[in-house]
Amino acid sequence: MAGLLPSGTTAIPAEASKTAHTKAEEKTDYMNLPCPIPFEELQREALMSLKPETFEGLRFDFTKGLNQKFSLSHSVFMGPTEIPSQSAETIKIPTAHYEFGANFIDPNLMLIGRVLTDGRVNARVKWDLTDNLSVKANAQLTNEPHMSHGMVNFDYKGKDYRSQFQMGNGALFGASYIQSVTPHLSLAGEVFWAGQHRKSGLGYAARYETDKMVAAGQVASTGMVALSYVQKVSEKVSLASDFMYNYMTRDVTASVGYDYILRQCRLRGKIDSNGCTTAYLEERLNMGLNFILSAEIDHSKKDYKFGFGLTVG
Repeated sequence: MAGLLPSGTTAIPAEASKTAHTKAEEKTDYMNLPCPIPFEELQREALMSLKPETFEGLRFDFTKGLNQKFSLSHSVFMGPTEIPSQSAETIKIPTAHYEFGANFIDPNLMLIGRVLTDGRVNARVKWDLTDNLSVKANAQLTNEPHMSHGMVNFDYKGKDYRSQFQMGNGALFGASYIQSVTPHLSLAGEVFWAGQHRKSGLGYAARYETDKMVAAGQVASTGMVALSYVQKVSEKVSLASDFMYNYMTRDVTASVGYDYILRQCRLRGKIDSNGCTTAYLEERLNMGLNFILSAEIDHSKKDYKFGFGLTVG
């Protein structure tokens, strides 16, 4: 082959030519970036692993579908409830309550309502007005004074950005904006005003995502700094870590956790810098029947929580 080339000409290796061609194809099109996730879900992968919905006691949930869009739910909970205390020890009192729910789920409209025996009423609404604009609302009514609240959220989804505006009781107003700047990186900002408490805040956030990892960070003028990282080891295994710091109160917390999805179950757990260990197991016994085990051990506070439950439907 060398004799077939003119003198002074160097042959380009096939691999180098292929690499150059691939880089040319992977050139970023900044006019066609993906739409980012909502601002409040910036750290959703880390929250799934590090913040499972642990509970203490017995829980039973039953959901019955009446048709394709409408269903009813029944929930029973029996277990202790923590009450505020000035001492280091945790004070718990035994409680039990029943919850009745109604759900209406349509491609463009979702209505969810809950009524509890202690007098609380919860409601959630999500309505897609157009392909780009949606309205979310949630409210809670209770017998306790000054504990009822409501919030309305307007979410606009653009081609490569999202913007949100929030209104709530107590003269609470907030707005956020998140923009994709590369196929993997998104930058965001938020601002809020709490008129009842005469407080305002400003925050910034960033999220970097690939097929194998997700890194996110948030900082706010209220003193909060939150960092998280999730490594996708495989399709079924993820490892997560987070770091929380408040530069006003000097409180620091770090934690590491895992999310392991097996054929019949899902196991999540974490351990943090305060010595608190958490594990949460969801096992599918049969179609529509799940068994739940929850455990949380805080050695420093001598607080131990164990729970189990069944979910039907």
